[in-house]
Amino acid sequence: MKRQIIEIDENKCNGCGACIPNCPEGALQVIDGKARLVSDLFCDGLGACIGECPQGAIRTVEREAEPYDERKVMENIVKQGTNTIAAHLKHLKNHGEMKLLSEAMDYLRERNIPVPAAVHAGGCPGSLAKKLSPAAAGTPGGGASALRQWPIQLRLINPDAEYFDDADLLISADCVAHAHGAFHRDLLTGKILIIFCPKLDQDLAAYVEKLARIFSQHRIKSITVARMEVPCCGGTVMVVRKALEQAGRDIPLKTVIVGIDGSSEE
Repeated sequence: MKRQIIEIDENKCNGCGACIPNCPEGALQVIDGKARLVSDLFCDGLGACIGECPQGAIRTVEREAEPYDERKVMENIVKQGTNTIAAHLKHLKNHGEMKLLSEAMDYLRERNIPVPAAVHAGGCPGSLAKKLSPAAAGTPGGGASALRQWPIQLRLINPDAEYFDDADLLISADCVAHAHGAFHRDLLTGKILIIFCPKLDQDLAAYVEKLARIFSQHRIKSITVARMEVPCCGGTVMVVRKALEQAGRDIPLKTVIVGIDGSSEE
C-alpha cells in the first residue's frame, strides 16, 4: 500500500542519533554510523523524528510500504517501560491519531498494563485536532469568531483530520488576519483555516508535502489563498500550487491579496 513514511538522506545523516529517542515505536536505529529505518511496520509516518534532526536528513514521503501495525509497535513499546509507553501514547494523541490511540490503550488493558497518568492529562493542547461546534465557532460579526477547527498552524495540523472532508480551505499567510480587519467575516466564514509564513518558516518543502497529503486524502471543494501584498508573501501561493501539483489534484483556487492598509483584492 502507498502511505506516508519517513525517508533518511544518508548523505546528510551524521549518525548523531538525535532522532532515536523521539521514535519510541522503534522504527529507527543507528547502524554503520547512519540512522536507518529498520521496519516499515513500526513507522507511523507522523514525523516526530524530523524536528530533532540537526542535519535536516529526515523527511516524510509517500511510497509503497507495509501498513503500520499498532499492535506490533506496542509489543516493542511495553518492553521499554512506562516512560516509553507514555511517550508513544502522547505522540499519537498530540497528532490526533485517536483510532491508533484507542488500539494502543486496548492492548494495554488486555494485558492489565496501567495507562500512564501523563497520558490522561491530555498532552499538548496546541496540536490536538479539534472540530469546533457552531456554538463554539460563533457567527462572524460583533467580534465573534468564524474559526471551525483547531489547530490552524500548518506545522501542527494533522493531515488526516476529519474536518478536511468536503471542506473549503482558507490557506493564509500569518500576517493577513492582523492586517485585514474583517478577516473572519470576509475570508474565514464557512472555511477550514491553515496558516503559515512563507518567509520565516524554514521547511517549506515539508509544508508542500503536508498540503499535498491533505489534498490527496480528502475531497477539497475549493481553496482560497490569502497573502499580503509584500513580495516575500508570494511564496504562500507557490507552496499551494506545488502541493496541488504533487498531489495531482485540480481544485478550484483563488488568491486574495491584502494590503498593509487592510484593503483586499482578488
